[in-house]
Amino acid sequence: MSIFSTFRAAAVVAALGAFVVSGAASAETWNQAHPRRAEVNHRLANQNLRINQERREGEISGAQARSLHREDRFVRSEERFMASQHNGHITRAEQRALNQQENGISRQIGQ
Repeated sequence: MSIFSTFRAAAVVAALGAFVVSGAASAETWNQAHPRRAEVNHRLANQNLRINQERREGEISGAQARSLHREDRFVRSEERFMASQHNGHITRAEQRALNQQENGISRQIGQ
């Protein structure tokens, strides 16, 4: 085995080690709660309860409730996608965009 082959093998091992370590770090940050994500998800949960309450009280129809739940699920899927792009975090601009969408849904509840 030449020195070049030994060096190349060592470089491959080092690169693989760095990849494994960075993957573990990403997994750790993904599982951690982030304040902006927590706020967005808390609002979504609150809106879910409001939709269910308005449906029980007869303020909105079943079709309206299903539509509002669908919109909420879409916002939640967007939040998850945005977080996946930033190691489990969302930016302030993303939080503002999600909050604007939630505001629009909130205004539809109980009209």
